[in-house]
Amino acid sequence: MIYWHIFWSFFIANLLGYGGGPATIPLIQNEVVNHYHWMSLSEFGDVLAIANALPGPIATKMGGYIGFQLGGFLGAIIALIATILPSAIAVILLFKFVNLFKGSPKVTLMTRAVQPIIAILLAIMAYQFFLTAFENSGIFHLTLLAGVSYFALMRFKIHPSLLILCALIYGGVFLS
Repeated sequence: MIYWHIFWSFFIANLLGYGGGPATIPLIQNEVVNHYHWMSLSEFGDVLAIANALPGPIATKMGGYIGFQLGGFLGAIIALIATILPSAIAVILLFKFVNLFKGSPKVTLMTRAVQPIIAILLAIMAYQFFLTAFENSGIFHLTLLAGVSYFALMRFKIHPSLLILCALIYGGVFLS
C-alpha cells in the first residue's frame, strides 16, 4: 500500500503543480509532511535544501529521495514515474493544440492569474521554514546566516548555490 501512496502523492502534486518546480514544492510538502506525515517540516526543509544544491529538476530529485526513504529502490522508481507522468501525458495529448492556443489571451490571462497563487504558497512555505529554523537553531544562528547570506548575495554577488553549500557546511559543523 505504501507504493500506491507514494505514487498518488507525487502524481497529484505534479499534476496540480502548474508552473514547474516552484509550484510543486508546496504541494509535495503538503502530501509528505501534512497528509501522510512521512517526515517533519524540518526534514523536508533539509531535503529541499539538498535538492536545491544539486543540478536538475527539483521535483524529480525530491521524489527520488523521498521515494527511496519510504520504499527503497522501488519506491524511488515509483516516485520518479509519478513525478514525470503528468507532464508526459500532457505533452503527448496536448501537443497538437499548442500552436492553436499559443497566443490566446485566455491562456495568457490564466497563466498570469496562477502566478500570485504560487507566490503565496511559496511565501507560506518560507514562513513555515523560518519558524522551524528559529525553533531548531535559535535566533543567533538564524540571524547570522540570514545576514551573511543577504550581504554575500547583494554585496559580493556570490552565486546562490555556493551560498547554499556554505550554509550546509555551517549547519553541519555548528548545528548538528
